[in-house]
Amino acid sequence: MDPRVAVEPNPEIESDEVSDLHSPTHPSDLPPGIDEPDPYEVASAPRTARSSQPTPTPTLTTASAQDSGTAREDESRIDPTELPESAVPQVKTKPARVGSIDAFRGLVMLLMAAEVLRLHRVAEIFPNNDWWVFLAHHQSHVPWQGWTLHDLIQPAFTFLVGVALPWSIASRQFQGQSVARMFLHTLWRSFLLIGLGIWLRSVAAPTTNFTFEDTLTQIGLGYSFVWILAWMRPHVQLLSLLGILLGYWLLFVSWPAPSPDFDPATVGVPADWPHWMSGFAAHWNKNIHPAHAFDVWFLNLFPRETPFEFNRGGYVTLSFIPTLGTMILGLFTGQWLRNPAIKSGATKVFGLLAAGLVGIGLGLILDRTGVCPSVKRLWTPSWVLFSGGCCAVFLAVAYAIIDVARIRFWSVPLMIFGANSIFAYVIIHLWEDFIRRDLRTHLGSDFWANWTGPLAPVWEGGVILAIFWLCCFWLWRRQIFIRI
Repeated sequence: MDPRVAVEPNPEIESDEVSDLHSPTHPSDLPPGIDEPDPYEVASAPRTARSSQPTPTPTLTTASAQDSGTAREDESRIDPTELPESAVPQVKTKPARVGSIDAFRGLVMLLMAAEVLRLHRVAEIFPNNDWWVFLAHHQSHVPWQGWTLHDLIQPAFTFLVGVALPWSIASRQFQGQSVARMFLHTLWRSFLLIGLGIWLRSVAAPTTNFTFEDTLTQIGLGYSFVWILAWMRPHVQLLSLLGILLGYWLLFVSWPAPSPDFDPATVGVPADWPHWMSGFAAHWNKNIHPAHAFDVWFLNLFPRETPFEFNRGGYVTLSFIPTLGTMILGLFTGQWLRNPAIKSGATKVFGLLAAGLVGIGLGLILDRTGVCPSVKRLWTPSWVLFSGGCCAVFLAVAYAIIDVARIRFWSVPLMIFGANSIFAYVIIHLWEDFIRRDLRTHLGSDFWANWTGPLAPVWEGGVILAIFWLCCFWLWRRQIFIRI
């Protein structure tokens, strides 16, 4: 059967469903800064004249030649395989956005940028203040097993990649792009993400630092695979997720334990390190597992100043495999939110909440029973389920407030931060020290301490954070968006 593209009204979306703050050129379908044209597209009608009645809007549906007995007119059917590319219908109206996804991305960027506040320094000054200790704890990574809010930043980036794919692919289909062209673009984007991640990790290094556990490189390594899965049937996607999680779990379980005379200092871990796990969970101890052995072989294939022996933080390249599982969870979420058969926003919210809570529960059970400890640095299967569930709950709450209840005013600053997410990601990594040094040059090295006392790190960091946001606001006001 020849595939056909039909355009039909979508009564679910009103012409004024999304605020005018959502520009058609707002970027970001993939965090950070991984942008497709018109992601999350739900094309809205022209706004030259608003009325109290909903305005039908075109959405993308598929039909086959066998469906000619339906009520649709043959004139509404356009086969892109039989007509020149210029005849394929194009979206001419201003596209709306799913505001909750934009806001969620902005929140993730804000949490990452908030490292400049250096809350741990204030907690060191006030060790008996539970509030500062709590904030500092959740602005740092756990040493090994467990989690903090800061640990959820990278999973949120990854999760949003999958969330965006259904809109991204539909948008490119609606523009008449072939599958081959879309796939080549996907491969190119994957290459750019990996390259950008390596470049950022190599800043100020004497030679290129070939490392693949960074957020961008991990997304780049898995992005092409999840794009392929987005074309598969749901049961294939589910089986792929289960296969990834089970296979990664078995890889660690089947790895032999070190000999009794093994010296953990040879892999960068002190013998008295307080985070060693015992029993069955010992399969996931730091730098004595198959993913570490793979890196010792793989990373030494690249030119290095000194041979690679271990990663001091315990991060590994192979974590991109279960990271793909996080992207698949995001893909399920995007397909659920975009499903035209689900008309009720409340149904979407409660369904997403339920799925998120199930993921959190399963992750906690696997972690607490020792079957599979939750270790973000290894991206263990329990971490995939737990962190994916947390992301689903965050997005469900945002979707309920912004897209269902339409309470959007509070989210605008987050959207501005997330609109140029690739730009924000780069300046956060490159400009912090530059801005901090210049502020001290012109204001004096003791300026913040003299005026704000022990809270000097927070005030100085707050100014740097404001400068980051103002840079994004300047670009947003001028409709300039940096894309890959």
